[in-house]
Amino acid sequence: MAVAPRGETNVTPTAAASAAIRTDEPTTDPAAASAAAAEAQAPAPTGLPGNGDDDPDERTAADPAAPGRSRSATSPTGARFTRPGGMFSSLRVRNYRYYFAGQVVSNTGTWMQRIAQDWLVLSLTGSPLAVGITTAMQFLPMLLLGLFGGVLADRMPKRRLLIYTQGAMGLLAAGLAVLTVGGVVTPYYVYAFALLLGLVTVVDNPTRQAFVSEMVGPKDLANAVSLNAANFQTARLVGPAVAGLLIAAVGSGWAFAVNALSFAAVIGGLLAMRESELRPTAPIAREKGQLREGLRYVKERPELLWPMVLAGFIGTFGFNFPTLLSGFAYDTFKVGAGQYGLLNTAMAIGSLAGALLAARRGVPRLRRLVGAALAFGALEVVAAFAPDYWTFALLLMLIGVFGLSFNTSVNSMLQLSTDPEMRGRVMGLLVLVFTGGTPIGAPVVGWVTASYGPRLGLLACGLVSAAAAGAVGLVLARSADLRVRFDLHPGRGGRVVAFVPRTGAASKSELAAAC
Repeated sequence: MAVAPRGETNVTPTAAASAAIRTDEPTTDPAAASAAAAEAQAPAPTGLPGNGDDDPDERTAADPAAPGRSRSATSPTGARFTRPGGMFSSLRVRNYRYYFAGQVVSNTGTWMQRIAQDWLVLSLTGSPLAVGITTAMQFLPMLLLGLFGGVLADRMPKRRLLIYTQGAMGLLAAGLAVLTVGGVVTPYYVYAFALLLGLVTVVDNPTRQAFVSEMVGPKDLANAVSLNAANFQTARLVGPAVAGLLIAAVGSGWAFAVNALSFAAVIGGLLAMRESELRPTAPIAREKGQLREGLRYVKERPELLWPMVLAGFIGTFGFNFPTLLSGFAYDTFKVGAGQYGLLNTAMAIGSLAGALLAARRGVPRLRRLVGAALAFGALEVVAAFAPDYWTFALLLMLIGVFGLSFNTSVNSMLQLSTDPEMRGRVMGLLVLVFTGGTPIGAPVVGWVTASYGPRLGLLACGLVSAAAAGAVGLVLARSADLRVRFDLHPGRGGRVVAFVPRTGAASKSELAAAC
């Protein structure tokens, strides 16, 4: 994939004509100028066309510079990316539709396995601690090996690597199903399968996230990331309910079996893709020091480093809801299992709404990312003082909206700001800091909740998240030589809060443009 140098933009013929029309310079060909103006004013296609061949942004590997495609792929500082063509604009791309459909099935199966796995361990041991050990075994590989997974994602063709990882996950689910249905499963078998699943996830997660840009390209990347999140949250609503019915009817083993079969949908979608319509990044050759190179790459770019730092704080301390919600349900509001489940449902509904709202927006900016994190933390602080159960549930929906908005913004921002050959390592680091901190943050939040109550636990999480967002926002503004301007009477098209250059001159830095 041809990539413009950082900070430069390759302008398409249409964009060039549009730029020419906006200047005061006369054109030498009035007829051409009139045609160009008409083309520039033509509405972009929206909605979901009937087949995958009418995507105006599609191009083949043999024609990488097809008309209609801007190649300012890796930096948010090039001309602003094309605004989205609708909430589901990325589904115009045939390959992404196959991927999305497979994920609908697979994500539902994954949530079924999560519920069935926890229930199986609890029924075998009667100990919540054993459930916690199972979760730790699944997430520990990401904490220890997450960066290496990103390196592998950069070294191998991503589509082929995903076929391998998804197949391995399906085999693990099938193995656990056989042991459970056969009546020979023990907690130690479940621990082992959870650990193996975690090892496969180390490679699968950054590869899956980096592969999205190879399917849809930069114009629809933010939309595709948001739709992936909406897909996951929909499965979060459906999967546990189906798992509960299946466990009650025939047992946990059959939930594992259904999950094993669900991976066939993903693999089938990957195999059915038109390879000529992908935007593959050439795999890097295996060399020493590639892990350190990825860390240095992030360190030298504040538009990558500081969103990553903020994601670490939010992931480690802000997203500890399993511990906190159970405490609020049983200790604070004194409700049963059904109403505890409704709290999780409320957050899932809010997260789904947040993902769909994010899908309507264009390329995320740093100020939007920081603002979502700040709102997320502030709402957690407010929720800590909720006077009753239903107020708390409503606030959880809002927390879900801003939490998912932050998740999708940081994911899209980092991918669009990263050179293609580094994308796997950058996404591996993001997964590491966002989910790898769970084994660290969860015990701390659990101790605060157990010692001082759920309200203080949630208050602490909200304060840490909001403080981290405020600090990162100030650091980014200072690094870009910007200041915050408040205008209570902004007028039409103005903003109440805006970032403006300190010196009064327009800033030329990439970081300032990204803000």
